[in-house]
Amino acid sequence: MPAIHFTIRWPDASIDQCYSPSRAIQEYLEVGAHYAVPDFVERCRSALHLASERVRAKYGYACSSALDQFDQIERKAARFAGAAGAMVRIERFTQ
Repeated sequence: MPAIHFTIRWPDASIDQCYSPSRAIQEYLEVGAHYAVPDFVERCRSALHLASERVRAKYGYACSSALDQFDQIERKAARFAGAAGAMVRIERFTQ
């Protein structure tokens, strides 16, 4: 299963490199796009859950790395709760 990394820029201009165990994330996020923080979190929740389930289907167990990555995204996104207009930019995907 081809894993992929995706680089994001948070509203405070900090950059994180994130992990997905499958390319499912590319079905939910587009390079160069800006997403409101709550929308970004929901897209990541769906994509990383799907990626984890793809691992489960192939190997018989969920991908804890995908679930951990979502937890990290959710925790960082909480910093921007209530910040009107806060956007996350998708910088790139790398393998």
